[in-house]
Amino acid sequence: MSWAYLFLAIISEVTGTTSVKLSQGFTRLTPSVLIFVFYGISLAASGVALKKIDISVAYAVWSGLGTVLIVSIGAIVFKEPLSAMKIFYIAVIIAGVVGLNMSGAGR
Repeated sequence: MSWAYLFLAIISEVTGTTSVKLSQGFTRLTPSVLIFVFYGISLAASGVALKKIDISVAYAVWSGLGTVLIVSIGAIVFKEPLSAMKIFYIAVIIAGVVGLNMSGAGR
């Protein structure tokens, strides 16, 4: 169940970060409010997840998956350019998270 909370935390953080973009510098009310709602959910869920998951593993998964999701949203939703180098480094991030988990750090 801790992993479910971690993934909820990641999705909430990514939604909060997307809301930052949509708020247009805090000039739009709804996305501005949603920033705090989703970041609050994210922090609460991560706190529960960290009861059973090592912080090193949890943060690696959080930051790695969060980065991959934000880059994807930037490319798909906001039409940000996605170069070969960006794709390569996203793969490096994924490899790092997988490697950390396979190293036994989560056991």
